[in-house]
Amino acid sequence: MPTHDPTPVTVIGLGSMGRALAEAFVAAGHPTTVWNRTPAKAAPLVAQGAVHAPTPRAAVEASPLVLTCLTTFQDTRSALEPAAEALAGRALVTLNSGSPAGARALAAWATGHGARFLAGAVKNVPSAVGAPDTLLYYGGDRTVFDAYAPTLRVLGGDTVHLGDETDLAALYESAVGAMLLPALVGFFQGAAAVQARGLEAASMVRYAEKWLDMIKALLPVFAREIDSGDYTDAASSVNLFLADADADPDEDTAVETAWLAPLHDLVRRAAAAGHGEHSISALTEVLRKPRQRA
Repeated sequence: MPTHDPTPVTVIGLGSMGRALAEAFVAAGHPTTVWNRTPAKAAPLVAQGAVHAPTPRAAVEASPLVLTCLTTFQDTRSALEPAAEALAGRALVTLNSGSPAGARALAAWATGHGARFLAGAVKNVPSAVGAPDTLLYYGGDRTVFDAYAPTLRVLGGDTVHLGDETDLAALYESAVGAMLLPALVGFFQGAAAVQARGLEAASMVRYAEKWLDMIKALLPVFAREIDSGDYTDAASSVNLFLADADADPDEDTAVETAWLAPLHDLVRRAAAAGHGEHSISALTEVLRKPRQRA
């Protein structure tokens, strides 16, 4: 059978996630070059076999595949500015936070300098990088994804190309990420309520996990309702949630619940708009902003 030499890879940005990405490439046998604004962060990776480039330009020039893992798209551009001329003909893959507009702007800048561009996201914590079920998704140049898919799968076995639009990963990051803070704050509120009764927060974990499993099972149902626009088969109606929104607060728990007020207001608006007997997924209609006419 023919064998192929592992693709050389450069990783720019060595925070906790960037370090995990570089470690995965080194462990998989890819010649790995790293650069970070704080050089000391490269030392543990050099000890594992990576090469520390002295400048961003040297880092870019070292590999045909360049991954950046910085905080925002603007941070990525700022780091790469000194290496802009070296990007020509190389594949640039970004794994950072930011808006769809930020992804489009960076894509235009990178392709303007001759790079082939993918913008992606890692949908897990650094310790999960390299696991078979770790999800990463990308939007942008399909030829880059196809050429480097085996290398990118080193970072996670569930690796997906969303489409050729360069802002798709940022779009899905925004869409999926919107669930995180409300879910966590809900758990934290529950933990505070349990502790107010002298119980440990750990005592509710089993039940919270079951609750999240139920929510997970409902997501395909809600998605079908939203896509079809038919909210009439209501297993959980807006009015059911309205009753909870209008219930008297339990003062005994001594827990701050003001963060729920905007969510309860959203339920009231949905009921006022005629969705009271409809599925709770009809809140999507209240959340939509009217499209601007061209």
